[in-house]
Amino acid sequence: MNIRIRNFKFNNLFMEHNKKVALVTGANRGIGYEITRQLGENNFTVVLTSRNSEKGIEAQEKLLLSGLDIKYHQLDVTNEYSINKIAEWIGKVFGVLDVLVNNAGVLIDRNPALQADINDIRKTMEINVYGVLKLIQALVPVLEKSSDARIINISSDMGCLSEMGPGFPGYRLSKASLNALTVILSHEFMHKNISINAVNPGWVKSDMGGANARFTVAQGADTAVWLAAAKNIPTGKFFYNRKIVPC
Repeated sequence: MNIRIRNFKFNNLFMEHNKKVALVTGANRGIGYEITRQLGENNFTVVLTSRNSEKGIEAQEKLLLSGLDIKYHQLDVTNEYSINKIAEWIGKVFGVLDVLVNNAGVLIDRNPALQADINDIRKTMEINVYGVLKLIQALVPVLEKSSDARIINISSDMGCLSEMGPGFPGYRLSKASLNALTVILSHEFMHKNISINAVNPGWVKSDMGGANARFTVAQGADTAVWLAAAKNIPTGKFFYNRKIVPC
């Protein structure tokens, strides 16, 4: 049976399951794929999303072979229509969202700030920050239906003022903004059942991190998965290796 058809044909059956539901952005490869896999192994129903549907469905099919409960939905975090469609779909299919992992991101500028292309910086901010905020705004109604919702923003120590250095201006600015957004929303969610935290996965062997990076994708995904599943987590914090660190 064609997996694509199966996912949509039996959507009405998903609403009665009692597993927690997680959504991971940019999940067709790298850290996002590994977070999806680990969440599936922790008995979550995981919605794997990607901008490219073909690549996303290919990733989903690999995880289905491992017996994991993985659904797929296309998502472009820079496209308001795409954001609204997935929010509507989550509401209809599950009625609730327990975990949102904002993993989708880009690193496209490696020049010094004085030689930076402002269009690269704009594109980076659109994906790494504005897309995150727009997606959260759209998904708050289904996150509020959870008794203990978690938002996990995949960030970087390159966005910490204490670690700030030269180069990568768009990426550094975007992650600093994402860290600030995490704290801002933690205060705005104070009277809601939604926690939000940022995670530094470390320098990970991925398409973005390169082959010489220090950590495997499994190590890079660990803290985000832990925050999704652990009891009594804080909110508005910056985590590295399962520990709150200054940023």
